[in-house]
Amino acid sequence: MRFALFFGNRGFMPAELIEGAREDMKKAVSDAGYEYLIMDKEATRYGAVETREEGRIYARWLKSHEGEYDGVILCQPIFVDENGAVTALRDAGVPILMQAYPDEIGKMDFAHRRDAFCGKFSVTDVFGQYQVPYTVMMPHVVHPLSKAFESNLRDFAAVCRVVNGMKRFTIGCIGARTTAFKTVRFDEITMQRHGINVECFDLSEVFEFVRQKDDQDPKVRQKRQTLENYTDFTAVPEDKRVMLSKIGVVIDEYIENYRLDAIALRCWNEMETYLRVCPCVLISELNDRGIAASCEIDMCSAVTMRALQLASEGPAACLDWNNNYGDDPDKVILFHCGSAAQKLMKEKGKVTSHKMFDKGDPGSGWGTNEGRIAAFPMTFSNCKTEDGRITIYFSEGEFTEDEIEAEYFGCAGVARIPDLQRKLIRLARGGFKHHTTVANGHMKWVLEEAFRYYLGYDVVSIEE
Repeated sequence: MRFALFFGNRGFMPAELIEGAREDMKKAVSDAGYEYLIMDKEATRYGAVETREEGRIYARWLKSHEGEYDGVILCQPIFVDENGAVTALRDAGVPILMQAYPDEIGKMDFAHRRDAFCGKFSVTDVFGQYQVPYTVMMPHVVHPLSKAFESNLRDFAAVCRVVNGMKRFTIGCIGARTTAFKTVRFDEITMQRHGINVECFDLSEVFEFVRQKDDQDPKVRQKRQTLENYTDFTAVPEDKRVMLSKIGVVIDEYIENYRLDAIALRCWNEMETYLRVCPCVLISELNDRGIAASCEIDMCSAVTMRALQLASEGPAACLDWNNNYGDDPDKVILFHCGSAAQKLMKEKGKVTSHKMFDKGDPGSGWGTNEGRIAAFPMTFSNCKTEDGRITIYFSEGEFTEDEIEAEYFGCAGVARIPDLQRKLIRLARGGFKHHTTVANGHMKWVLEEAFRYYLGYDVVSIEE
């Protein structure tokens, strides 16, 4: 990731403070593993921005590098001039991190006192007046070379990934909504208003493309090898391996041809009835390699899965709020048939035949990647489309080491969520579905920052 660096100025500011800030910030960004863009020091007085004219110079420089930076760091070495800052950055089009230097005890004389603590409010106020979104973090003032700023920078990078990855992307809706599942209804126009383009594909077309694939097609053979290396396929019959590979190739071709960033798949019961397989392991493998894929045509879950992937830089999973865990009010079994990514599982999964489908139609359910979800801190989220708005929630918990008996079918884990019972009531009253989506890590603040201040979603709290 790359950040554009901005340095504010005010007439009485000593030049050495700006020079020091330029060097501090370059080192801070580089040490954190990121790249930076910095305007030439000769472009303005001290290489900083004070006046509106200097702001225009910076804006033109930023425009010349459009597409080369993921966010802007607005560095305030002292009480900077807010007019030059807002002129420079009002059209930046990316998240802006407000950083202000702390004063030091023993250096409060006129030559050294910065007053950035106070000045930060002037900048944020004016940016608010101009409706330019920005990010502020704790502590209010922070030195670029401190551990606190390093932590701020990593969180800001996650905010940038989410904002830039979510403001315009494409989801593939593969198949119509299952008639029985009104819970996963969604509003395509509302999604488009939020920058989400939906491409819909009929399952009959998918099935015809699968039928046309030859067993010895190099892509089919390569997909088979990929799947067999991905998880334990030892129990899967030969014809089922070939069919799963063909379907996997066809889905990959849709993703490539339509440049899909995420998909939702109609996973039952046509594939089981006519193709005689269950596509869970294909969804699992897609998620594992970074393409958000939800089952049961849950388009809203695909949205939050993509956001969680961007924030965590790892896979997300769509899971059912499925079972209580004994009498513990703060524990729940989160489950799905076998679509969770291997990276989220305790150990390598095993492909089995779906017990639900086998009960009524033996041999039709091969493809569930069974196993257990690993223990890790997690963030969970989902959203809904309603009246032209997308409403979204975020909360945190952890997957535990608690055992689930071997006879329990599918891929599941025990999650501990503080005050779970109250949160479940809020989800039920809020009209949210029986699914939630999860990823590794606590990212609630990052996601709320991105969606509330930059992406314009209605963020609701289930905490209170």
